[in-house]
Amino acid sequence: MNALQQLILQRTDTQDDLDRFIPNRSAMDFDYAHYMLTQGRKIREKTDNIRSPCTEAYQKRLAEALNMNQTRILAFKNKRPMSGRDMIRSEMGSQPAKKRRYISQTSERTLDAPEILDDFSLNLLDWGCNNVLAIALNDIVYLWDASNGSASELVTINSEDGPIASVSWAPDGQHIAIGLNNSHVQLWDCQVKRQLRTLRGGHRHGTRVNALAWNNHILTTGGMDARVINNDVRVREHTVECYMGHQLEVCSLKWSSSGQQLASGGNDNLLFIWDRFMASSNSRTQWLHKLDDHTAAVKALAWCPFQRNLLASGGSRSDQCIRFWNTHTGACLNSVDTGSEVCALLWNKHERELLSSHGFPDNQLILWKYPSMKKMAELLGHTSRALYMAESPNGCTVATAAGDERLQFWNVFGTPEVAISAAKLEPEPFANISRIR
Repeated sequence: MNALQQLILQRTDTQDDLDRFIPNRSAMDFDYAHYMLTQGRKIREKTDNIRSPCTEAYQKRLAEALNMNQTRILAFKNKRPMSGRDMIRSEMGSQPAKKRRYISQTSERTLDAPEILDDFSLNLLDWGCNNVLAIALNDIVYLWDASNGSASELVTINSEDGPIASVSWAPDGQHIAIGLNNSHVQLWDCQVKRQLRTLRGGHRHGTRVNALAWNNHILTTGGMDARVINNDVRVREHTVECYMGHQLEVCSLKWSSSGQQLASGGNDNLLFIWDRFMASSNSRTQWLHKLDDHTAAVKALAWCPFQRNLLASGGSRSDQCIRFWNTHTGACLNSVDTGSEVCALLWNKHERELLSSHGFPDNQLILWKYPSMKKMAELLGHTSRALYMAESPNGCTVATAAGDERLQFWNVFGTPEVAISAAKLEPEPFANISRIR
């Protein structure tokens, strides 16, 4: 058998040898064919000369709805089934292209912050749900109302108790905690500018309290004595749990949105994940995870708003990395070398983006696209490391403060295209004022 005969036999054994001029009955719509051969043609002939634009638009929409936008009566082959990729492309094609957000390279507002301390371990800036920014300048706490731009002094701390080491708004937006240099924590009602109580005895006397985090009515404090303490502000004996694991000063505390897990970072280069339900006041609480991948102090911490068990952390000068953690398993999901000291981290509430603030050499802000970690923008403005960073309640504006004694506001996250309902506030930690003593 010669090569030509083999080719002919091979072709006859396949379906590719079908005569393309023979219609495929299974691929034809006989109802549509009958209509087009009888009624459809008559209607078109009658209306061709009297169609208005409105009639044409109506007929077109009707044909689309009834799947009558066909041009052939006979079908010679079956349509290729739509793949998953085709379906995704079809859905994407039906949606309008999203406009690229403009990110301003300069701050929209700059305020003076005289005598702000240039200390990596402190936390001197916080933005409450009441849209009031609290900033500690040496011995004084100032409140700046973002809704009208007014500023007022809340309190001046005695020099023997100061300087102030940390500030943190309670979830109700009315009360604020102030960590001092003498191991005490003051609680203030900002509406009436009155001190409610002082938390004493939790931290070793004379050691500053430079990390604060609220979890409902629990105020967690971290200090130079390496202790992390849960304080129930509703009761007289406020110390309810103590987390022991750090060997050096605790410089950052963040509760997860669920209120179950606590992240603590310290100057011992360690990051701990603690479980609220494992806490005990009678014995030493065991951590859930002890993470030692960072090679420098860990201050920058941020829980992801769209994935509960995802935590971002940043290392200081000799580390310079942003790491992402699965806090259920303790696994490091990714590590990115930023090239400079990571001072603070904030997630965008509306997009999958992460903002980091940095120290030497550029003292810049970097906006990253998550999870690719592609740089979207670099913002320059501070001449000293941008140690402190806070986000407005609507998630659009970011405030930064640095040792250059400037407080700057950046419209880095933009305005959400779709209005997002305000998150429900956590129960007030001061629901029963009479019980505070």
